[in-house]
Amino acid sequence: MIEVMSARGLAAGRRAGRFVGDTLDTLRSRVTVGTNLLEIDQWAAELIAAAGAVSCYVDYAPPFGRGPFGKVICTSVNDAVLHGLPHDYALRDGDLISLDFAVSVDGCVADAATSFVVGERVDPQDQRMIEVTRTALDAGIAAARPGARVGDISHAVGAVLRSAGYRVNTDFGGHGVGSTMHQDPHIPNDGRPGRGLRLQPGLLLAIEPWVMLDTDELITDADGWTLRSATGCRTAHSEHTVAITESGAEILTPHE
Repeated sequence: MIEVMSARGLAAGRRAGRFVGDTLDTLRSRVTVGTNLLEIDQWAAELIAAAGAVSCYVDYAPPFGRGPFGKVICTSVNDAVLHGLPHDYALRDGDLISLDFAVSVDGCVADAATSFVVGERVDPQDQRMIEVTRTALDAGIAAARPGARVGDISHAVGAVLRSAGYRVNTDFGGHGVGSTMHQDPHIPNDGRPGRGLRLQPGLLLAIEPWVMLDTDELITDADGWTLRSATGCRTAHSEHTVAITESGAEILTPHE
């Protein structure tokens, strides 16, 4: 399904996006050495309840997961890159964590992710990975304009990731959002320009570059959800939801 949002739907998307971005910033400010992943999930659940939002994850049960997910945020640590199921783990100095968060507000979804290192022991390779995913995200957003195609976004993202020396997995990537979290079009993190759906005002897209340090192969954790690097290497993930407008892409989920 591909939805083109009305002005009312876009207004709801902006409210959802602000909440998602603000929540990621709030969680990031609270997370420190010793924070348990289950605490992060509880904090996120409390913020959702206070805002009257609806979690997109807690009841989510797609074919690729062992659903329902049962938590309200993805917490992917170190070699985990996507769909990290919160569990009883206290973060250590130097851990690299990715938070991926999506909610619905007034019937419209926004989805975003951020990666950062906990504590003082920051590995330069981790910081570079994080910065590259953010640069790739910026490139993808710049390519998302009316009349362009999905392949233009994919190509822009992939060019940044590949030029930085990372291998690119295209099984999981960006996607459309609207009244539900995962919609067409699929937006791979690499591709050929000029291919795919032509973009038009009213489309909401989640663009999400992610990389693993030395591989493009994933393995699924025993929890049935968490996707990890096949080699055990570190990973990073950045994501924004954007709205296609007449003048280009509007970021709906601003966060640090």
